[in-house]
Amino acid sequence: MALNTFFAGFLSFKEELSLSLLRHLPSWSLPQWTCPKLEENSNSTESSLINNDDIWKSRIREIQGAIMMSSLFQMAVGFTGIVGFLLRFIGPLTIAPTITLVGVALFHVAAEHAGNHWGISMATIVLIALFSQYLTNVKIPFPGYSKERGGVYVGHYPLFRLFPVILAIAVAWIICAIITAAGGFPSDPSIPQYKARTDARTAVLNEAKWFQISVPSLAFENRQFLVLYVGLFPGQWGTPTVSAAGVFGMLAGVLASIIESVGDYYACARLSGAPPPPKHAINRGIGIEGIGCLLAGAFGTGNGTTSYSENIGAIGITKVGSLRVIQFGAAVLMVIGVLGKFGALFVCIPDPIVGGVFMVMFGMIAAVGISNLQFADMNSSRNLFIVGFAIVFGLALPNYMKSHPNTIETGVSEIDQILTVLFSTSMAVGCIVALFLDNTIPGTIEERGLKAWRQHLSVESDEQCQTASIKVYDLPFGLNRISNYKVAKYLPFLPYNSNEQETKRVIEL
Repeated sequence: MALNTFFAGFLSFKEELSLSLLRHLPSWSLPQWTCPKLEENSNSTESSLINNDDIWKSRIREIQGAIMMSSLFQMAVGFTGIVGFLLRFIGPLTIAPTITLVGVALFHVAAEHAGNHWGISMATIVLIALFSQYLTNVKIPFPGYSKERGGVYVGHYPLFRLFPVILAIAVAWIICAIITAAGGFPSDPSIPQYKARTDARTAVLNEAKWFQISVPSLAFENRQFLVLYVGLFPGQWGTPTVSAAGVFGMLAGVLASIIESVGDYYACARLSGAPPPPKHAINRGIGIEGIGCLLAGAFGTGNGTTSYSENIGAIGITKVGSLRVIQFGAAVLMVIGVLGKFGALFVCIPDPIVGGVFMVMFGMIAAVGISNLQFADMNSSRNLFIVGFAIVFGLALPNYMKSHPNTIETGVSEIDQILTVLFSTSMAVGCIVALFLDNTIPGTIEERGLKAWRQHLSVESDEQCQTASIKVYDLPFGLNRISNYKVAKYLPFLPYNSNEQETKRVIEL
């Protein structure tokens, strides 16, 4: 979060665990990674527990190494400008299915959470709709103090417009607490409605420590590298290990994450009212995400980070797209990260409430993707075929791969893992299909929407848009002075503004 908003000079993106990287798990479902069966024995000793720790720690160290090595690939793709080069072949007919699938492909996650109690989920949805849409112009009187106004005064603030999701969660949580106290929810954990209880996860809150910091393991054979180990590998599980199978399997997740992030960047720009990101900003954003994955792997999280798609929906609902909000939130999360009680408190949010929020957020993401079609001629059967087939195939193939994970057998396990993970990711499948069809099926520039799309980015057609683009995607802390030197022209992740001709040409996608 902080890295992308500060050093990438990027949009108000919240970085979170990468679902694309989580799909690398088929790589660790191979026979050599199968956990041994636990034998029920009354004479179990503490040594058996230690052996079990060795088993899972060896696996997470393997995951750490794979994440760190694959993140180097992501950094190279971003900072060398490969992503920016590929953007010239991407238009609205590619962006629209990709972003749409980000929201649509996650519908089962929302349904699983909401299905625990549809009544609470629908109440949450109604509250979000009420606060964010119906009461958006209602202002609440709130006391304030100002010397210019002579002391205490009563101001009016659009509370519902600023905090619709937080207010909806709070009200729904209170409703769940009342019903729980009244005995309206079942007390049997095997019943789905049990997850609507506010005390369903109180054990997590009770067991969480107030203050906890992960301490690096100091067990190292060669003591002369101890300082390097502590500095570069501050994980608590030991020294990360690297294998070709693990790295290649994780690379597929990284590729899917890159594709998803590019779509997220455009979607976030549209909802934030910012101009579409130029190539140097996208290159820099992907590179910084690679650094984030490297740090996440080093610290032993077991996953990397990427742009959080649900954040797009949150921006659309709350109308808050400020970088300062995300930066402040990053600082808060760093504090909460060492205060276990606060993190456990959010875990206690009932699942149906989370499901209701997901319903709204994922819907916003899908709608943002569809809105990109305004640039293309949707009366054209060519465009209808590309968009429709990309979305349906992007849902069908991953669903089939989920049911048949061992379908691909090329004889090379690394290739099998890459293709399996790639074809199991809806965004990647939809993007590849739409990109191929849009660039191979004959069609005019106007029909494909490229003329309107590029005109939207053109300085000649909208000088104000380009000026805003420079301000939004500039480097922080005065580093934008680098863009005035000619060396910036040869670094694809930096803006180059010194040549007047460069600022007057149309930005290529």
